[in-house]
Amino acid sequence: MPTCDREFVLRVALPNKGSLADGARDLVSAAGYSVERSDGQLLVSDGESGLEFVFVRPGDIAFYVAQGALDLGITGRDMLVDSAVGVDEILPLGFGRSRFYYAVPHRSGLSPAHLTGLRVATSFVNIVRRDLEQRGVEADIVPLSGAVEIAVRLGIADAVADVVQTGRTLALAGLQTVGDPILQSEAILVGKVESAAAVLFVERVRGALLARSYVLVEYDVRREMLERACVLTPGIEAPTISPLQCGEWVAVRALIARSEAHAAMDCLGDLGARAIVLSDILNCRL
Repeated sequence: MPTCDREFVLRVALPNKGSLADGARDLVSAAGYSVERSDGQLLVSDGESGLEFVFVRPGDIAFYVAQGALDLGITGRDMLVDSAVGVDEILPLGFGRSRFYYAVPHRSGLSPAHLTGLRVATSFVNIVRRDLEQRGVEADIVPLSGAVEIAVRLGIADAVADVVQTGRTLALAGLQTVGDPILQSEAILVGKVESAAAVLFVERVRGALLARSYVLVEYDVRREMLERACVLTPGIEAPTISPLQCGEWVAVRALIARSEAHAAMDCLGDLGARAIVLSDILNCRL
């Protein structure tokens, strides 16, 4: 296995559980790192790359990185903002998307501007405090560690502020979101890119993310249709074109946007192209 003579030491935090855990593990694996762990294992060393992955609570990751105990970490933007530890967001990762809202009882008529003097339950005290201050609203914040949607029904809060994905849990609790999202969240990579190992890690992760946006298309097409086919599949710089033994045909390979792949495939078929194949790519550098 080639290593390009690199000997790096880097400690990266990954979520040990929760909605971000699987996505983080899959992304880092696609970036070429070994992150398989047995149940309860907190440390996983990838001897090939010289990296050590540490599995911790997602809400603690920004703190560990801020303290210098870990170099990089994958957490949620909501957790980073709420931690208020001043860690840099390096890269949005495109999974674990959610929105942070205020939610109030149905038909209550409440809005974020009407929360003065009321109680707002949340697990994200710093986010809510900052938002209320920006709105000029003086409300009492009720800090909870989870399941905040039940707080209104139990009589300990008049409204809640929480991460919303589908809104189903809120609806079951008799609540509805009000106002614009307080925060748009997703999984992010945090830390400081100060070492060669960190630069390489970010580059690999960015390549894995980029690969998810593209597919490789391969097909055979008659030479007289090649120019029209290349308009459909221009590639990054240009498509790769190889002559076939039958001189009237050529083979074409190109990267195309995943969102356009099936429409391009249909159009290639209309041009008489054959052996049209779409393939996923694991990682890429463009």
